[in-house]
Amino acid sequence: MRGKFTPVNSGLYDYLLAHQAPEHRELQALRRKTLALPNAYMQISPEQGHLLGLLVRLIGARQCLEIGTFTGYSALAMALALPTNGKLVACDISETWTDIGRPHWQRASVAGRIDLRLGPALDTLAEIERADGRDRFDLAFIDADKTGYDAYYESALRLVRPNGVIVLDNMLRRGRVADLQDTDGDTVALRMLNAKIASDHRVDFVLLPIGTGMTLARRR
Repeated sequence: MRGKFTPVNSGLYDYLLAHQAPEHRELQALRRKTLALPNAYMQISPEQGHLLGLLVRLIGARQCLEIGTFTGYSALAMALALPTNGKLVACDISETWTDIGRPHWQRASVAGRIDLRLGPALDTLAEIERADGRDRFDLAFIDADKTGYDAYYESALRLVRPNGVIVLDNMLRRGRVADLQDTDGDTVALRMLNAKIASDHRVDFVLLPIGTGMTLARRR
């Protein structure tokens, strides 16, 4: 069935974007601002933002968790999809990066839905589990340091409720995970986690070639 795969060139990608739902003006402004940064590659793509927002709405999420916020595009995409009483706990280590997104959160009128926690994510996740217990979140999005992904995944499995969804970004690493000669630490970490999830009976999952690869996992 390899023939079912459609290579995406620039023309087809432009077509794809033109046939998405309209991008919120503050998402568009924040994306463009982030593109001027030297590490802009860390930002998710517009269609990934649409997917996150759709997932939030599909499962009726009220409590979301984000591990790795960067300049806040993905946080904004999810917060816009949450109900007015919903909450997103966003974990990051950089005040400099997250400060870029704050004005856009405010202008989009969703700043009150985003609880930004600055510090090492595993410490934040442990504190959430101690204070609020397990099964708290409806959806978790992981997009942070790749060598930490396995630990973030395990934390998310405890913090997300049964039937909740865990989304992991960068899981194909632009194809590098399929090259066994690539022994870069981040690539190896993602390759190992892909193998782990493939045989993990705690979840139902799918690995998709969107962006640089996204895994959607439903906690059983």
